[in-house]
Amino acid sequence: MKFFTYLVALLLVPAFLWAQNNDRGSISGSVLDEKQAAFPFVNVLLLKAKDSTLAKGMTTDNDGKFAFEQVEAGRYLTLVSMVGYQKVYSPVFVVANAPVQLSAVTLSVSAELLNEVKVLAQKPFIEQEIDRTVVNVENSIVSAGATALEVLERSPGVVVDQQNDRLQLRGKAGVIVQIDGKQTYLSQTELMNLLRNTPSDNIEKIELITNPSAKYDAAGNSGIINIKFKKNKNFGTNGNFSLGAGYSRYGRGNGSLALNHRQGKINIFGNGSFFAGKGFNNNNIYRKIPYEGNVTIFDNRTERIWESQNYSARAGMDYSISDKTTLGVLASAFFNDWATPEGIATTRILDGNLDLQQSFVTKSTSGQKLKNVTANVNVKHKFDDKGKELTFDADYVRYGGQSFNNLNTTYYKPGGAMDGTPDLVRNQMPSTINIGVAKMDYVQMLGKGKFETGLKTSYVASDNNMTFEVKQDVWTIDPNRTNRFKYTENINAAYINYGGKLGTKTSYQLGFRAEHTHSVGNSVTLNDVRDRNYLNLFPSVFLSRQLDSSNVLNFSYSRRIDRPNYQSLNPFEFYLDPYTFQRGNPNLRPQYTHAVQLTHVYKNFLNTSLSYSRINDLIASEVPHQIASENKTYVTTENLDNQDNLNLTVSMPIPVAKWWTLQANFTGSYNRYKSYYQDALYDVEQFNYNINASNQIKMAHDWTAELSGWYNSRAVYGFFVAKPQGMINVGLQKSIWEKKGTLRLNVSDIFWMNRFRGTSEFQDISLRVNSTWPSRQVRLTFTYRFGNQNVKGARQRNTGADDLQQRVQTN
Repeated sequence: MKFFTYLVALLLVPAFLWAQNNDRGSISGSVLDEKQAAFPFVNVLLLKAKDSTLAKGMTTDNDGKFAFEQVEAGRYLTLVSMVGYQKVYSPVFVVANAPVQLSAVTLSVSAELLNEVKVLAQKPFIEQEIDRTVVNVENSIVSAGATALEVLERSPGVVVDQQNDRLQLRGKAGVIVQIDGKQTYLSQTELMNLLRNTPSDNIEKIELITNPSAKYDAAGNSGIINIKFKKNKNFGTNGNFSLGAGYSRYGRGNGSLALNHRQGKINIFGNGSFFAGKGFNNNNIYRKIPYEGNVTIFDNRTERIWESQNYSARAGMDYSISDKTTLGVLASAFFNDWATPEGIATTRILDGNLDLQQSFVTKSTSGQKLKNVTANVNVKHKFDDKGKELTFDADYVRYGGQSFNNLNTTYYKPGGAMDGTPDLVRNQMPSTINIGVAKMDYVQMLGKGKFETGLKTSYVASDNNMTFEVKQDVWTIDPNRTNRFKYTENINAAYINYGGKLGTKTSYQLGFRAEHTHSVGNSVTLNDVRDRNYLNLFPSVFLSRQLDSSNVLNFSYSRRIDRPNYQSLNPFEFYLDPYTFQRGNPNLRPQYTHAVQLTHVYKNFLNTSLSYSRINDLIASEVPHQIASENKTYVTTENLDNQDNLNLTVSMPIPVAKWWTLQANFTGSYNRYKSYYQDALYDVEQFNYNINASNQIKMAHDWTAELSGWYNSRAVYGFFVAKPQGMINVGLQKSIWEKKGTLRLNVSDIFWMNRFRGTSEFQDISLRVNSTWPSRQVRLTFTYRFGNQNVKGARQRNTGADDLQQRVQTN
């Protein structure tokens, strides 16, 4: 509760100060180009009339509109500017309590290109848009030198379960993770390892999309997390590099370099990064196994030291064939080496009276090497200036993995003498995954609205070959624990979207998507083949109503699907120690979600959303089972009947003072799981909430500070009940060398409250788990920008490989 009090103070103290000085008004307007069309992404600066100093700054939205909220009373003027256009100053106007509506501004092309435009406004760490939440990673001091996973931990509504390698968004699992609009084609474990090794200095922002339209793939019951890497937005030749170091019991280091060159019709860009570090994972597992009136207790304590290296590179080129046609090529690759050279698990076996019966120590070494190559070709053609365009993408993705796990288990009698001979086992699992994707999207204005349609096809082929060996005198293959699993999947999809306006205040978008799936899972060793063929339809509806000048109401509905992870369908057993293992489930079915969401936006300032979803055939991972007669416990993935989720999210920025801004977010979720499990009714309901607060503080002499924190209450995840978790972070930043260089120092999780503590109690299942990892860290990062900073960079675009990444398993 002490930690919760600290975090509430982060919220309430600035809010109180802000409330004491709230004599403010609002300013709105719009910007048009020479053809009187809406001009998006134009710089609009709000200046004080007295001395022309900057009060606020922003860019226009997709409709060319801008709005300044919570402006102090006084006299102001605006400056509207864009590279290649003449600056426009507005007349001086007065702001009081009433809204100010400015006349539309028309920009004219300048005879000379401006040498430089400095945008002095800084985006907040968290922005709430109509259809998504945006986390501006590059503006956060405490995110500097961190990893992508650590940034996700402090994103509103996101829960990172380090114990089970699982992500949740607004209280629901089934999150689809994309990188620059395309997924990674990885299992949860591999994806979490990749995010642990991805430096945050490469990331521009993270988008949290909770209810995607029919244009997006239907996978992902809780929505999409899209991680966008930095792309230079200027013209010419320029770049930046960063170096960072951190410490949390062990050291870590990271670095990155990005370059961009644009000349004539060609734009070439590329970046590379590395991460190297050492850390730990400690787990305590306490479980009771009842059998024939007796109870056996397993008390396990595991300490693992891990080492990690990650190297990644990305390069591409855009070529303007004509004013209307652009050809782009993009290639990326990464190498991830994750190893646990030292792991020791000590287990005591007790009876119901807590008397020691036996103990054993398992020493382990394990690791995973993962290589990836991705290639994309993109063609975009604009037929006219009215939005009619055709886009085509073709992708090829290949993963090559090599996992190994060596176990040496020694048994001891209660008195400490060795009991029998040690068990020596080892396994290796090479894997390959090949993915091909092609998609085409077409957009045009039709009638009074916008028409979109598209086709997509994808093919995935994976091959996992696990070899399990035991050693007596020599290493011998164990046929009962050796298995080869092949999986192929073909998904063909088509969609249509149509959106427009009803009158002047109501907008709508109707969508319909069809996906046909054909999959074959083949356990070669067990001679078990599962062939599935099914067609699904996914409608979506979006409505928006402008109630008045201050209030907007949005409604959305969509149906979605989550297919089982490839490796979850593999019926094979993977042993962690002689009494603990994982088992696949070839009978898994897809889960389906109906989701509705109602969002209210007040003055583009206060954003409140209420959503409800019903998940049928819920895919629940880490479901525990026990073989009581053998004192064995295993986990598997199973379908539960359904899950109901009710969610409330509130987000708002609070300008406490000119030098102090607070972004506050609250997410409350009600979850109910209901299913018949092992011939008994499993009916559990739980309310949990998440509070996220971030303070940005500007100080003299180019110093800035950030104080942030988050808190997750007690929550239920399938069969596990997790205790509260939280984190408070602090950081300092200093601009140097004419603001081309930046130094950042930060400390994360000051009170080390981010640790997992969970229990599972149902029928004969009784588990208690505690886990810790390097959550408390100190980091120092240096960033330097060089070259011509006035050059437009690579165009933002998605690729066609965007629906399968989360589901690939190679271990």
